[in-house]
Amino acid sequence: MSPSSSPTTIMITGATDGLGRALALRLAAPDTLLILHGRSAERATEVQQQVRAAGGAAEIRLADLADLRQVDRLADSVLADFDRLDVLVNNAGVGTGGPKDVRRESADGLELHFAVNYLAGYLLTERLLPRLLETPGASARIVNVASAGQQPIDFADPQITKEYSGTAAYCRSKLAQIISTFDLADRLAVDNRPVTVNALHPASYMATTMVRESGVEPWSTVEEGVEATLRLVTGAAGANSGRYYSGRRPARSDAQAYDANARLQLRALSDELIANAVGRAN
Repeated sequence: MSPSSSPTTIMITGATDGLGRALALRLAAPDTLLILHGRSAERATEVQQQVRAAGGAAEIRLADLADLRQVDRLADSVLADFDRLDVLVNNAGVGTGGPKDVRRESADGLELHFAVNYLAGYLLTERLLPRLLETPGASARIVNVASAGQQPIDFADPQITKEYSGTAAYCRSKLAQIISTFDLADRLAVDNRPVTVNALHPASYMATTMVRESGVEPWSTVEEGVEATLRLVTGAAGANSGRYYSGRRPARSDAQAYDANARLQLRALSDELIANAVGRAN
């Protein structure tokens, strides 16, 4: 099947629960192929069946984003099996549930929030970027689901080995997503490469498993978050690259996101960590 004749293809990480699941169901349509990422085959199959019942098409790809080798293999699978990728939604993440001051690590020995919320999406984006660049009509999009909860990264201790706080770890990982979003948008613009990339805080404390596990009473519905995210996935707002949105409105991120040196530091750190984990340069 040639790229021009294949359906619009959208990959959603963390598609088995919360915002990712609801977004997949809203995007289900006869002319759209969804690539549903999750960790649980059972839960992914449930979403796949719901998408198909709604008249859409969906394929499943499983990976634990806390293991960068699995993320690398996930990218290999997508590149091998799909000749088109229009949109990548980096939605999967871990919240602040559980003991808040107990530092957890990924399979690669990295602070868990940084690894899952940021670094896995960074690796997946870089690996899938060549396929996104092939999208017909120069209409490819990358949407990074971040948060209004942001704290500056301490590059002297990016893994927060001292004075650890789960809330700080979460907020730093989410700011890392936004910094990387701005950095990638700038790099793409310099080379005049037609992929738009944006980040957003979809809604505050949506009624999701992640929020419930954090012990916070939900403030917003998942549907509010879906509406905001859809504007970047399929709506006019998604045509503007290098922006951060809070809900449906453009917003100002933490000041560190606008620091050119911080962007370079984060990119260099990310590439080094990935090279150490997967055994090759990103």
